[in-house]
Amino acid sequence: MWPRGAFGIIAISAEGANLRKFDLIIVGASFAGLACARTAALRGLSVCVVDRKRDVGEGVRTTGILVKEAAEETDFPAALTRLIRGVRLYAPNGKYADHLVPGYYFLATDTPNLLRWLAAEAVRAGAELALGTPFKSAVTHDDCIELPNLGLSAKLLIGADGATSGVARYFGLDRNQRFLIGVEVELGSEPGLDGRFLHCFLDSVLAPGYIGWAVPGVGITQVGLAARHGTKPDLMAFLHMYRTRLGLRERPILARRRGLIPAGATLRNTHCGRVMLIGDAAGHVSPLTGGGIAQTLRLGRRTAQLAADWFHAGAEHPGLALAREAPKFTGKLWLRRALDLAPPNWVWNLAFGTPPFRAFTQRIYFHKRGAGGDTRSGKGDDARQSQPDHIQT
Repeated sequence: MWPRGAFGIIAISAEGANLRKFDLIIVGASFAGLACARTAALRGLSVCVVDRKRDVGEGVRTTGILVKEAAEETDFPAALTRLIRGVRLYAPNGKYADHLVPGYYFLATDTPNLLRWLAAEAVRAGAELALGTPFKSAVTHDDCIELPNLGLSAKLLIGADGATSGVARYFGLDRNQRFLIGVEVELGSEPGLDGRFLHCFLDSVLAPGYIGWAVPGVGITQVGLAARHGTKPDLMAFLHMYRTRLGLRERPILARRRGLIPAGATLRNTHCGRVMLIGDAAGHVSPLTGGGIAQTLRLGRRTAQLAADWFHAGAEHPGLALAREAPKFTGKLWLRRALDLAPPNWVWNLAFGTPPFRAFTQRIYFHKRGAGGDTRSGKGDDARQSQPDHIQT
């Protein structure tokens, strides 16, 4: 539906040739960078997005779940998403509880093609892409920054290049130090998995400090888990548990992915001179849940707006303004530290289903809208049967 190759690529000059000049150069063609590029181009700025990948949809490192807030931020093609109404949370002993909120939903996505669509939208707005061109070095001047190996220069360089940002490292800005380690496989579509829910598994042995998950996605099933900083998650052991608990047969693995999820909250020193960081590079990720797409879409767009105001109306530096607006995640950082202690499974089993635990779960998954939700409990064997699409709430 959307091109797989390096569409919209500009010609890159050889080192030492005349530089192509832009208002913005954005390093990183993922959610934050592409959202920023599209809005900046629509606001009349000249924009070039630089990425080492030749295809923005290759090497995806995120499950790609969109919360309702992200769907309200940007309109996505329905063909690339699958609506999921609620969350089925499993205790280590196999009991589960269904959590739903009227009007709330999640979107599973065909993430590679969703990123290709976002890139096509940025190009349609007027941005240019320089794919297959990694950021290596830069030369700073009073009025611009040059990328000599790419033959480019810009008034503002934006690092949207992920959790281990090369832009942050090169310019001495703050870098993420604490991570969750996530691993995931794509399996064929699983009819026996209740498609109304994100299936989330508490287990401090298999996923200390986080959870495991199974997502009925767009034509596939995504199964994975993450673990606290310094722990290697055992994906094959989790796959065995997942299949056994839900009575599902073994299916071939179609693809694998793994990656680091920033878990240290928003970084402090994220801009200097004509350089700034956004997205995972700036720690714009909830340290509790690892969720960041909604924030990166919002703050990517906001960065473009602030940059346009800086260029056109003499407003303050966009890095300063964004630092005030970006969430600090103070409370979630304390909860992350508590979860990193990995409470033993008997604690999860004991707390599971109590009113405080249900209220906490509703708040985590549904944010401020969770207070009006509905929770239903069941035993592990009940979860094996797929349910009708219609839900009474």
